[in-house]
Amino acid sequence: MLDNLEKVLQIDSRFSKAYHLRGILYHGMGRHRSAIKELSTALTLDASSIECLYLRASCHHAIGEYKAAIKDYDDVLDLELDSMDKFVLQCLAFYQKEIALYTASKANLEFSQFNIDDDVDPLFKEYWCKRLHPKNVAEKVYRQPPLRISLRSGRLNKQDFKFTKHQTSLLLAADSIGKKIQYNCRGFLPNQRQYRMAGLAAIEIAQKVSKAWRFLRNPKNSAKLVRRRDKHNMSVNRGGYCSTSTLSAGSPTSSPSEERVSSGISLSWQDVYNIAVKWRQISEPCDPVVWVNKLSEEFNSGFGSHTPLLLGQAKIVRYYPYYLRTLEAAKTIMLDLKYVNNAEDRAIFLTDIEKLKKIEVASSCSDLYNVVGETYWVATRCDSIAFQGRRLEGTRITTQNVGKTGFDFAIRTPCTPSRWEEYQEEMTAAWEAICEAYCSDPNPTRDSNALDAVKAAILRMTYYWVQLHATLERIIGCRLCGAAR
Repeated sequence: MLDNLEKVLQIDSRFSKAYHLRGILYHGMGRHRSAIKELSTALTLDASSIECLYLRASCHHAIGEYKAAIKDYDDVLDLELDSMDKFVLQCLAFYQKEIALYTASKANLEFSQFNIDDDVDPLFKEYWCKRLHPKNVAEKVYRQPPLRISLRSGRLNKQDFKFTKHQTSLLLAADSIGKKIQYNCRGFLPNQRQYRMAGLAAIEIAQKVSKAWRFLRNPKNSAKLVRRRDKHNMSVNRGGYCSTSTLSAGSPTSSPSEERVSSGISLSWQDVYNIAVKWRQISEPCDPVVWVNKLSEEFNSGFGSHTPLLLGQAKIVRYYPYYLRTLEAAKTIMLDLKYVNNAEDRAIFLTDIEKLKKIEVASSCSDLYNVVGETYWVATRCDSIAFQGRRLEGTRITTQNVGKTGFDFAIRTPCTPSRWEEYQEEMTAAWEAICEAYCSDPNPTRDSNALDAVKAAILRMTYYWVQLHATLERIIGCRLCGAAR
């Protein structure tokens, strides 16, 4: 693609769209400084390009050039608009500017003290994620102070980019780990910035968990924790905490501190995942990444993800490779339950033998739709480990008729307080299982059975996280946590 754009510019060096597209590519590859150069060139040719201004602002924002970022965001807000798509970018510029001002004010604090979820107003985050008109937010939410005040409290120290040998080794390790976390398929660019952030998140998680487990493996500390659990009369699977987890009254998504671990209180699953969420929050300012259970009261109305595989005649590049697998999963569920749910959540029964035969041989989502006769959804099921015999709703597979263009076939994950509570219990139980699998054996790194038990527990927890992740954060592109797009 870069080669093709270079050929276009050789023909016409003043074709601004080519510079814009090259800027998008560099941005998607995590090369923000290169993207700024291309976008700046595009803007010299077309100063009113809101797409270039917004993207350049986010690139400046990402690398800590807050003054330049704020100026570009302001320029976006001042532009006269002629389309709804451009208006959405203008709304986003309002939110991004506020986040840039917040980040600037925190620039010199320890990373553990940087917490968007605790510091930013829930209503602001709600509107930011949903890309809603900011008028309501501007009237009701406390705004960030101007940049000169933000920088006064968070003025950046001079950065030293000469790394020691140990720092270089750490960054190389982070890059290597990060490559294994980002999707490796069509539609996703190899993003070096995301690689590094994901790798550093994994390393920090490993350090925190290792320290907590070393503490728990000490018999004296384990006995102390048991006594404290009995004293607080805590249930293993209730209250959102692991029985070897946080016993303080703090927020379950607050940053795990060295003091908590060293004082005998281990990590909760929220603490572990919050490390990853925080690294993902700063890895790309364009992506709103938040814990949904810390949004506004509108959270009660539901907030979920929508992953389309097929949109009418369009095969979604990133997700269409999962089409056949998802189709087979839908067929299996329909044959097993012998009913689906329609758009109004009413059951449509499929007990007719002929219908079941058609479902069994169906080769497309249109075949399944023709059997049902209207828009429908089916849900995968998850076996509970917190409560024996209990089954939870997983993700929903939906088929919707969109007229002449065909069908929308998608994976949707709803979000309601009741669903959050259910999966919080499962995550708590899964994290408990990991802790016990590792800490109950004196030499887990040498015992293959113990290692297998730990791996199985981690896989189970990851499985529940996949069911829950869309209710936690919005991530566009690289999905570090497995944490809402």
